[in-house]
Amino acid sequence: MTSSASGTGPGGSAGGDGEDGEDVGTIRVLTWNVWWRFGDWRARRDALLAVLERERPDVVCLQEVWATAEENLAEQLAERLGMTAAWSPSPAPQRWQRRLAWTGEDAEDPAGVEFGNAVLSRWPLRETRVADLPSGGGEPEGRTALQVLVEAPGRLLPVTTTHLNSSPAESAVRCEQVRALVRFVAERRDRSWYPPVVTGDFNAVPESDEVRLACGYQTAGPVEDFVLLDSWRFAEPGDPGLSWDRRNPWVARVHQPSARIDYVLVGLTPFTGEGAVLGARLAGTDPEDGVWPSDHAAVVVDLRA
Repeated sequence: MTSSASGTGPGGSAGGDGEDGEDVGTIRVLTWNVWWRFGDWRARRDALLAVLERERPDVVCLQEVWATAEENLAEQLAERLGMTAAWSPSPAPQRWQRRLAWTGEDAEDPAGVEFGNAVLSRWPLRETRVADLPSGGGEPEGRTALQVLVEAPGRLLPVTTTHLNSSPAESAVRCEQVRALVRFVAERRDRSWYPPVVTGDFNAVPESDEVRLACGYQTAGPVEDFVLLDSWRFAEPGDPGLSWDRRNPWVARVHQPSARIDYVLVGLTPFTGEGAVLGARLAGTDPEDGVWPSDHAAVVVDLRA
């Protein structure tokens, strides 16, 4: 399902400083878990939009996107932002629907609310693919990876977004999901394209087996000679990048520690520099007019165009 819109990308036309001080074009990528239909989702939708309008990303990767027969959050945001949306619903949203019914936070029938991933882009989308990820031995959670080819300035940009299993005890399941994810991403590579971008909520800290496996430079990855760099290595030194932060009351209520669990991973950059990470930071870390946009913060990364 897609929505059509047009717009020019401010990130792609704006300047940024390269390593040698020259002015370079940038592509701004933002990834965000938008917390499905929990809490006051109508007010949060406005807060999400306020942050996105301020950040002016060129590519937006979203997890926990909701849709009903009448509405689709990704399409609503895309229309307001002048972007194109690709949306991938989960094939097994029942666990999430039960959670929503249990909390009683949404008056609508949870059985009619879908759950999935989405990518928004200021530029046209040439191709969309979806991969189902392993579920382990427990109840299937319908985890998927959504990949698009963005017609970015100068060349194609392959972007994949995903949302891995969430239980702290499911590291082994996430490792299997990462193996499938990396193989899926590595299938669509071309030297004439930008390096691949992989984003999402991995529900795992940087030193975990699953994140090290995904990157492939601290431990052997699933695909030979295929490495993904954690863009947070280019953030301000000392910034922990806590995308799941107990400062947020929706995080504090689950009694787990703050952590960095949301990622923008980028393939190795050619010597010419296209797709190199110029910087990384968080957004959506504070309330908007008293409303927390999500239980996660967004990760914002600028790439060299």
